[in-house]
Amino acid sequence: MQTPHILNKYRSAIDAELKSLLAPYRLPLYDMMRYHLGWIDERGKEVAEISGKALRPTLCLMSCEAAGRDYMPAMPAAAAVELIHNFSLIHDDIQDDDAERRHRPTVWKVWGKPQAINAGSAMCVLAGLSLSRARDDGLDLEKYERLLTILNRATLKLIEGQYLDIQYERTFDIDVDDYLTMIRGKTAALISCSMETGALIGTDDPVKTEQFRELGENLGIAFQIRDDILGIWGDAKATGKPKGSDIKRKKKTLPIVYALSSGSGGVKDTIVEIFQKDNIGENDAKTVFDLLFKADAYAHVQEMVRDYGEKSERLIHAIGMEQRCMDNFEQIVEFLTDRDY
Repeated sequence: MQTPHILNKYRSAIDAELKSLLAPYRLPLYDMMRYHLGWIDERGKEVAEISGKALRPTLCLMSCEAAGRDYMPAMPAAAAVELIHNFSLIHDDIQDDDAERRHRPTVWKVWGKPQAINAGSAMCVLAGLSLSRARDDGLDLEKYERLLTILNRATLKLIEGQYLDIQYERTFDIDVDDYLTMIRGKTAALISCSMETGALIGTDDPVKTEQFRELGENLGIAFQIRDDILGIWGDAKATGKPKGSDIKRKKKTLPIVYALSSGSGGVKDTIVEIFQKDNIGENDAKTVFDLLFKADAYAHVQEMVRDYGEKSERLIHAIGMEQRCMDNFEQIVEFLTDRDY
């Protein structure tokens, strides 16, 4: 599926804001951040940028425009949510022992885990400094304080979600509701924060701001569930990860949780037995694939993606925005619910 054009509209402005924020800092610590963000290689040489989708800052800027204002006043908030997202990725890579991200070594793999922790933590602090630029640019103090509270609460929810994710690695007694609680924190909190902060800058209407927050939560849940699907059934050429990679890593993503909680006793017992092994080989992975098929996990989980996508569509129409903004958000919904990477 093609990337929606809206994900490219603000990209150069977002990167320019992030680079401007990091420009005064010369300690090698900040080169670790530049490396993670895809601007340089491990030797400090500039490279053709290797970066993610910039979904969160894009949604922030889109929300500001859709709420009725030019997007530029929201740029400090957009950069802040992108920095919080990337701080979480650096720490997640350490916690999950992931040695590769975007087809190259992760920060901890190049510089070691202690220094990678420093880089992630410093990036989290820089997010707050980025947000302060909105105040310096003339945003009134009350709105600035609300933005800071929203960002801090979302960051805390993100960390809580990561805590639950790690806790769930130790148990098989989790159900779909438990999993949804976890991803509301780990993934949806920051996406809803992105849209709420953008809308808050774009309008003084608290009802509209809350609608954008709710829209972001639904998009975030749809995004994560679709990500779970790709982690098991995704095409390696599109995702950059081997098919079934989440099974071999013994990750309890939603298809696994659904099979554990709704499949027959035999399905659960076999998955538990396989996931308790030190390593999952090809034959065991195939067995898990077969059990997921038996539990009808793919169809059920993709239906959940569609449900959250439809909720998002209804909110887009309820908010009240220009047709071009509505079209852009609908492209985002289609992309997040049907993407193959």
